Formats: sequence, C-alpha cells, structure tokens
Amino acid sequence: MAPSSTVWPLDPHTKAKHDILRSYLGGWYPVLSSHNGRIVFLDGFAGPGVYGGGEEGSPIIALKTLLDHGYLQNMSNCQIVFVFCENEPARLASLQEQIEQVKQEHSPFPKNVIIEIYGDSFSDSARRILDSLTEGDEKQNLAPTFAFVDPFGFSGVPVELLRDLVAYDRCELFVNLMVDHINRFATNPKVSQHMDDLFGTQEYMGVREVEAGKRVQFLHDLYRRQLSTVCKFPYVQSFAMYGKNGHLSYYLMHGTRHIRGVELMKDAMWKTDPGGGSAFHDRLAGMDVLFQLEPDFEPLLAGLRQEFGGRTTSIDEVESWVTLQTPYRKAHLRKNALTPMEKAGTLSVARPGKSGFPSGTRLTFD
Repeated sequence: MAPSSTVWPLDPHTKAKHDILRSYLGGWYPVLSSHNGRIVFLDGFAGPGVYGGGEEGSPIIALKTLLDHGYLQNMSNCQIVFVFCENEPARLASLQEQIEQVKQEHSPFPKNVIIEIYGDSFSDSARRILDSLTEGDEKQNLAPTFAFVDPFGFSGVPVELLRDLVAYDRCELFVNLMVDHINRFATNPKVSQHMDDLFGTQEYMGVREVEAGKRVQFLHDLYRRQLSTVCKFPYVQSFAMYGKNGHLSYYLMHGTRHIRGVELMKDAMWKTDPGGGSAFHDRLAGMDVLFQLEPDFEPLLAGLRQEFGGRTTSIDEVESWVTLQTPYRKAHLRKNALTPMEKAGTLSVARPGKSGFPSGTRLTFD
C-alpha cells in the first residue's frame, strides 16, 4: 500500500534503486541524445520529489543527473523531455516545489530541457500521452523513452498499457514488480481485475497449483514472459532485491530491445552499493550471484566451461553470452575469467595483436 503521509523515510532498498537509476541515466542520456532529436524520461509514480530526511526522490534524481552531467553541453541539439505523473494533491504540490528549486539552482535553465507534470494517475496520464500522439503526425511525436514505473502495489499498471507506451523501438522500461505483495493477493477475487490487468492474462491463477516455496518464482517468470511477448522486449533482466533477513522484497525488471541497454543496466547494478545491510541478488541462467565489492567469479568460470568447453569461438560470441545469459558484466570477462583461464592453461588464445582480447580474437576452451 502507498504511504499515507506526504513524505516518508527513505529505506535502504529505495536508495539502492535510486542509485541504479542515477547510474543508468548517466549513461543513457549521452547515448540516446547523440542519435535522436528528442528523448523522454517518464516517471509513472513520481511522488513528492523528496523524502523525510531531505533525500531526493526519483524525479529530482533524473533531472539533476542530466543537469549536472559533464556531457550536457553536447546535448543541446536534443530536446529532453521529463514527464512526471503524480495524482495525490499534497505530493504533487511538493513535487512542483522541488522542481522549482532545481530550476532556480540551475538558472539559466537549459532551453532544450522540458518538464511536463501530470496530476493524474499513471494509467490516466499514460493514456493522455498516447491519445496526444494520434492528434498530429505520430511519427514526429514518438521518441526514445525510458519509462520508470515504480508503483506502491500492483494496481494501475496494466501490461497492455505499458506495451503501448513503450512501443517505439528505442523505448525501455524499468519496473518494480512487488512480487511478495502480489503473491499474497494473487488468488483473492476482490483484486482479480487488477491481476488480470497487471499480467494481461489469467495464467497467474495457476499459482494455486504451485507449492508455497515456488510461487514467487512462478509469478516472476510469468511477468517476465509477458514483458517479452506482450511488450516485445527481447531482453528482460530481473534483479531480486533481498532485505536484511534474506526475505525477497521485490524484483526490478528492465526491458530493452538493444544489447547496449543490457550492458548499461548491468554496469549500473554492479556499481551500486547496496548499503544498509541490504543485498542484491541477480538470478540468470541458473546463476545466483550476490552483488558485492568482491563477487564470486567461480559461477562465471563454470558457465564458460559448460557453454564453450571443447570448442573454438570468437571473443564477440563469448561477450554476447556473458552479457545476455549471465548476471556478470562484459567487463568481468577478460580480467576475472579469460586471463586466469589462459594462465591456468585451460584456454588457448589466438590474437590479432600481441596482447589482450581485442575483436578478432579466437578462443579455444579445453
């Protein structure tokens, strides 16, 4: 349920989530603005813009990440639009106040940065945005969009609405799936319409037949599949967020249509300090990896041996596999896997140059 007050304390998980958002946008803004005349950041559940201890909310983080970016002057030919949705009047007023403060701090405010605030629910605001695209030349209004959808529960985020909102090829989605909350109410007939909308199917009802310890994974897998099939994201990453007691709180899911988006999100995840005793776990390809300062790379080594053992392949194919099929970053591959394997004599390397693993390198795994 949503907090009842206008502002509330910042918990460790939310801080971690905001750190990931800040890091990702730091890479997303320059990449997308370099190739497009207009890009959009959409915050579907913007909130008051500030927390009880004065910490910045996601709208202010998104704004300041751009305004304080060292590449900002090179983005002057791109219109950067911020769309914030908040329907609770007191929070909306707080958000507007926080935004005005940011504008004053960054005066003169860049002319190519546009801020649009919707005082409606996310679903109503999204439909207004979609309706506006049909009023003129739709192709001129469509733009690469990063949609940050962070609801307090599970209502008001129909997957078919997300599909329409991120239909343009270069749109991305970063959504909070409150799977623990969903698991408690999935079979309650009073919220069946919300569940139907959330998943875009009634397959979630199958959770009734799943043993208790596997229900959360069942719901996670279904939602991830819907993001792939309904929203047409070929790449969907999911990051489980665990609390101090080891209990799963929620999943952060990122949908993109480009491998570069996968790389940027992984970089953001690994750079974020969980803090406060919280921990991130990423589960991909059967690997359960803890994001920490000194991660365990043995699962990566074992995965490489299993996937490529006994054959020769290119460095590009191995990098793609690491990016798309494991929790690890491409940057982990050379230093933490290939170099140790070569030194141990379990990897033979045919290089186009004298050292390293540049493009064109052929790898033979024992």
